[in-house]
Amino acid sequence: MLDRLALILTIIGGLNWGGIGLFRFDTVAWLCGGQTSIVARIIYTVVAISALWCISLLVRERNEIFESSGK
Repeated sequence: MLDRLALILTIIGGLNWGGIGLFRFDTVAWLCGGQTSIVARIIYTVVAISALWCISLLVRERNEIFESSGK
């Protein structure tokens, strides 16, 4: 469950970065009242932690990932 949540948050963060790169539009900042708002900073931090967690997906044994997901 934690793997999926981290992956979803990392994808959302990647899409936000895509919006910044392509359109100069930061969705998180727009929703939260600017990049320096507390809420935006919390969201950025949670997405960064999720990305760090997803690094573990690269180094885990393939069987361990499938066993934990119930497949």
